[in-house]
Amino acid sequence: MKILMVLTSHDRLGDTGKKTGFWLEELAAPYYVFQDAGADITLASPRGGQPPLDPKSDEPDAQTDATRRFRNDKAAMQALASTRTLASMRADDFDAVFYPGGHGPLWDLAESRDSAALIEGTLAAGKPVAVVCHAPGVLRDVKAPDGGPLVRGKRVTGFSNTEEAAVGLTKVVPFLVEDMLKAAGGLYSKSGDWQSHVVTDGLLVTGQNPASSAAGAQALLQVLQATPAHAAR
Repeated sequence: MKILMVLTSHDRLGDTGKKTGFWLEELAAPYYVFQDAGADITLASPRGGQPPLDPKSDEPDAQTDATRRFRNDKAAMQALASTRTLASMRADDFDAVFYPGGHGPLWDLAESRDSAALIEGTLAAGKPVAVVCHAPGVLRDVKAPDGGPLVRGKRVTGFSNTEEAAVGLTKVVPFLVEDMLKAAGGLYSKSGDWQSHVVTDGLLVTGQNPASSAAGAQALLQVLQATPAHAAR
């Protein structure tokens, strides 16, 4: 079982002068869900190499058992320091794809044709894709086979407008995930702020926020185990 995890390479939080990147919990928790299930994990990012970590996700109050395990895992830290380039990744080489969030993806992965092509190719091959928190933003320009928005008519979730308001970045981000999903025809739902909420629709798994990252990874594994492509391996 081979799983690709795609991280952002973007480190600037709009015009605030502050840093952003990927959210540590949203990488660490799924990473160990996959590793503990026996998966072979590959990390990739648009620029390759060390992706930027959102400094807020590295603060003491944001730490969990998974983040501490990751920090103490030399192999995991080495894999993070040497991510592969996204453009070199091929859907044929993996059984599933997972995108952690953080605000960074709204700037680079949402604009990336390499990312959109990877998602389109993975789903076309009958393999699942999961996106968590801000990562559903990467679906903005992803197309369904009919050329329309991938999320049109699909049940989805992602970082909510109220959660974005709570962190004070509504006017900083290039777009609001909830608004984008709804505008593209997605059937958006959410739970309470910061509560775990995961939605599966066919091969697409979406998670609302950092609290949804482990559950999103578990949902991805469930879909993967049920897919004919996986059963045939």
